[in-house]
Amino acid sequence: MSSDVSRNPVAGHGSMRLPSVDIDSYNVELRDDEGFIGDRANRRAFGESLEKWREPLRKLGADPFGERETADLGKKELEAILTKGDPEAAGVVQGAIEDFAQELSGVIRRFLKIKDWRDTERIVVGGGFSSGRIGELAIGRASVILKSEDLPIDVVSISHHPDEAGLVGAAHLAPSWIFSGHDAILGVDIGGTNIRAGVVQLNLKKASDLSKAEVWKSELWRHGDEKVKRDEAVEKLVDMLRGLIRRADREGLSLAPFIGIGCPGKIEEDGSIASGSQNLPGNWESSRFSLPRCLTEAIESIGEHDTVVLMHNDAVVQGLSEVPSMQDIEHWAVLTIGTGLGNARFTNRSGR
Repeated sequence: MSSDVSRNPVAGHGSMRLPSVDIDSYNVELRDDEGFIGDRANRRAFGESLEKWREPLRKLGADPFGERETADLGKKELEAILTKGDPEAAGVVQGAIEDFAQELSGVIRRFLKIKDWRDTERIVVGGGFSSGRIGELAIGRASVILKSEDLPIDVVSISHHPDEAGLVGAAHLAPSWIFSGHDAILGVDIGGTNIRAGVVQLNLKKASDLSKAEVWKSELWRHGDEKVKRDEAVEKLVDMLRGLIRRADREGLSLAPFIGIGCPGKIEEDGSIASGSQNLPGNWESSRFSLPRCLTEAIESIGEHDTVVLMHNDAVVQGLSEVPSMQDIEHWAVLTIGTGLGNARFTNRSGR
């Protein structure tokens, strides 16, 4: 087997031109005197806002959440409080939602001032925070705030569940010819606390534009709960992928010889990571490390063909899951709200 890291008859890792879109920018890190702009609209920021609303009530001995730590209040519990819980507790949650929406709209305004983000017509918001009613309300409120300030832009929640969007989007990394005669691909979504791998069923007979693509089976490993080294994480991912390949084979599902990966950070053409992987286990930014190379060496073939691996930024890949629903506009973007704030701006390619 060739040791060439790319071994790819497709676009390079981190390519700015993909089959359906041009990527105008991704992984932009905006700063001001207070630090990273994106930190004002991430998962931690919502928790801080919730704590801010609780603090004055706590001083009065009237905190509806009692002595419980804010970090221990789960998303499902907070959403239940919004609909049928104590009115004052619901008021605290609503206050945090409003604060977050204001911050999110402010972050979006800053992004729209960037040259590569000009003329953006729609922004899709994904990431873990976007799933569930609290995220939906914050996103909808941010959209209303922007429109009330004469910024006619749609801000919408991502269509797929965020846990699956990063896998479905992997199918849009590859040219359509690689799917010929196959039913599905392997997708990998690497995050700061989790690694998810799955089989994405293409359903091309139902829709050739991949609008019916869906996750068939997936596996999740919470590496954030364990103290693991980088090489151990790679070995675990290889085991997950091999298990999914065997499962697809048993079920008679024909896998294309392709693995699409979404990973935090700035992705270089050779599959290395230039920056932005600080939340991953171990040093992923070493010039001697390439996850795509590791996977092609460990999984040399799928079926009768050499394995092709393509890696891009995780926000890019999550955003790509929306390509079929963005065909009515030209310029659009994605923000992913999680541990950080991922971002990417796309322009649909003509003649695709």
